Amino acid sequence: MHTATIQVLKPNVTQEDALQAFSARGLTRLYWNLRSGSLQRIASVYVPFWVYRVRYEMNRATEERLFALDAVDGSLDLFSFAQIPCSTELRAIETRNFLQPALTETEGHRILRDKVLRVIFQQGFFKLRSKELKIQREPVEFYMPYWLGFYRGRGRVRCRVLDAVRRRVEGAKASAFFEQWLAA
Repeated sequence: MHTATIQVLKPNVTQEDALQAFSARGLTRLYWNLRSGSLQRIASVYVPFWVYRVRYEMNRATEERLFALDAVDGSLDLFSFAQIPCSTELRAIETRNFLQPALTETEGHRILRDKVLRVIFQQGFFKLRSKELKIQREPVEFYMPYWLGFYRGRGRVRCRVLDAVRRRVEGAKASAFFEQWLAA
C-alpha cells in the first residue's frame, strides 16, 4: 500500500465518536461481542466516489439530482447531493488507507441507472413518466470517509463499518465490502 494525497469529503464523525459508536452499550454490542468478539481497534478508510447528474421525468416535471456512486464496485449505498461538494466541503489528506477505483465508465453507468431506478420507484412507480434516465458523469472525484471497527473472536477478524458522513453504522454488505478489500 502506498501513501497518497486524496480529496476527502469532510467527515461528521471524529475518531472519538467512532470509538464510542463501536463501543456503545446495548443489544448491538452484546450481539457483536457474541458473534465476533471484542473490539480490538478502529481505523479510518476512504472510498472513491464518482458524481453523476441524473435527469428524469416525474409527475410531468423534469427532475434533476446528483448522485455519488462508489467507484470500486458500485455496491455501497448511493449518496445524494443538492449540489456538487465545493472546496470548503473537501479536504486534502495524506493516507494509505484508501481504495482504488476499479469500475469502468460503462459498469458505473449501468449500476447507477439500476440504483437510481430503485430510488425513484420507492417514491412511487406510477409517478415516473418514462424509464429513460439521462445520466451524465461530472468531472469530480472524491473519497468518502468511513470508520472500521475490528473485532477478533473465534480465530477470525471481522469489521463493522461506520459511515463518517451520514453518521450511521452500515450493514453486512458494507462489512463484506471492506473485509474483501482487507483480505486482498
